[in-house]
Amino acid sequence: MKTLYITDLDGTLLDANSQVSAEAVEVLNPMLDDGLLFTVATARTPATVVPMLSQLHTRLPFIVLNGAATWDSQKGDYSRVNVIPQATVEAVCAVYRRHGLNPLIYRRHGSIIHAHHQGTLSAQEQQFVDERQGLALKKFILNSPDYLHSPDEAMLIFSMQDYERLRPIYEEVTATIQCSTVFYHDIFDPSAGLLEIYAPGVSKAAAVKQMQTEVGVEQVVVFGDNRNDIPMMQVATHSVAVENAFPEVKAVASEVIAPNTANAVPLYIRDHRS
Repeated sequence: MKTLYITDLDGTLLDANSQVSAEAVEVLNPMLDDGLLFTVATARTPATVVPMLSQLHTRLPFIVLNGAATWDSQKGDYSRVNVIPQATVEAVCAVYRRHGLNPLIYRRHGSIIHAHHQGTLSAQEQQFVDERQGLALKKFILNSPDYLHSPDEAMLIFSMQDYERLRPIYEEVTATIQCSTVFYHDIFDPSAGLLEIYAPGVSKAAAVKQMQTEVGVEQVVVFGDNRNDIPMMQVATHSVAVENAFPEVKAVASEVIAPNTANAVPLYIRDHRS
């Protein structure tokens, strides 16, 4: 019976340097060439996922933006996008303003993301922007008059701030606005929070189920480490947490394996492939 394997990236497949290690490439590529059904489900966008996975011989679309979109690496474009209604964008931004902040708004501009922001970036956001300047598939548009009313469709409303500063925004948005939210600690800095807001119904779980149907398999094995991985773990046939995962992720997983730094995911697939 064929199995579809889907893994998170940061803290799961990626090594301590946030890269796919040479050993992981060496282990995965022969299986991919032999027909392994393998892809990723990540909060990242194609702007970083595509170059990061360029050495892997992947064929299936990538689940990106926590399930808000899929990226067809064969065609070099999105194959599916869940659009946030403009009225929702305006309502969410109004909540942010009441708390003295503005989020990043990710909009699809063809195959490129235009990431809009108004005002001052947090220290975490500034570092995030600095590290991603010059990417082929993402362009940051700061303090533009089109911030709130760009003609491009929104896919994600996103911010990186002190966790406790984002908490009241998360609570108000989830209580008053129809949308999907993901709120979690940064795995590299637990005091920092990431708040991601998507169209209603968006989740890694929904994207995993849709891909399972499209691929036509009965079994799905997923790998994760962070709280945003829990929904896909709950719908998978079998779920695997890496040793460095948050305790609540380990608690819902079918089993726990070695940490991401030990190439645990590719080695597990090699030893358990079906």
